[in-house]
Amino acid sequence: MSERRRHSLESVTANAFTTVADDRSSSASRLADAVDAWWRPAAFLLALVVLWWLVTAAGWVKPYLVPTPWSVVVEFQKDAGLLARHSGITLLETVVGFVVAAVVGLVCAVAIVYSRGVERTLYPLLLAAQVVPKIAIAPLFVVWLGFGIAPKILVAVLIAFFPVVISGVAGLRAVDPELLDLAATMGAKPWDSFAKIRFPGAMPHIFAGLKVAVTLAVVGAVVGEFVGANSGLGYIVMSSNGNLNTPQLFAALICMSAIGIVLFVLLEIAERFAVPWRAAREERDILITS
Repeated sequence: MSERRRHSLESVTANAFTTVADDRSSSASRLADAVDAWWRPAAFLLALVVLWWLVTAAGWVKPYLVPTPWSVVVEFQKDAGLLARHSGITLLETVVGFVVAAVVGLVCAVAIVYSRGVERTLYPLLLAAQVVPKIAIAPLFVVWLGFGIAPKILVAVLIAFFPVVISGVAGLRAVDPELLDLAATMGAKPWDSFAKIRFPGAMPHIFAGLKVAVTLAVVGAVVGEFVGANSGLGYIVMSSNGNLNTPQLFAALICMSAIGIVLFVLLEIAERFAVPWRAAREERDILITS
């Protein structure tokens, strides 16, 4: 083997080991960041559970007011099928309501940004509709649409709609106008400017609104179930409250929280893929500050 070839092989091997080391270092860094981000809320949640157990074990509150953590665990084991079935119904109402609110809200946001007349027409109506308590008009939806899932979806849409519109308008208007002027100068059509500059630039604002909206959609679906339903987690809560079955009530509340958290996390993951430059910027900021 010649001297030059031997040096080339050693260089390639060294680069390979360096790449592997960098990948391991990056993975370890991401794992450390994840641990640093989650250990505090996990510790706080554990402290709350311990406090809950101490209060109930000491008998400071009656079991029919606040059940023990173990009784809630037993309730999950006993009524797992029941809770899963009603959680699925609430999840369906939430997801459908959120998707409808997101699509319609983003369309309205684009219309408001691009049309002064639409803004003057829709904006006051949106504000007026937001002020009206949704629980006050939910019985009307039950009267109009019956006791199926339609009124619950409609309540979820109305509650989740406003954050999507507001964040969409704010994001679409936050784009640097000089970029739009530069694109127009270079001959870009309005659709090209929207698809390649304005909408991608608004994505962080839009996802912020979507993450708020998805949690509100859970609230809307449950509020609709409170008013009139024979299925869903809201129905379980009302039924458990009437029967003083607080373990089942707490189990249903935990299921509601789990639905909201899972949907929020899924949107966080989707944002990582849809807005990769933001994740890269956050990692860069972490490296600079560390």
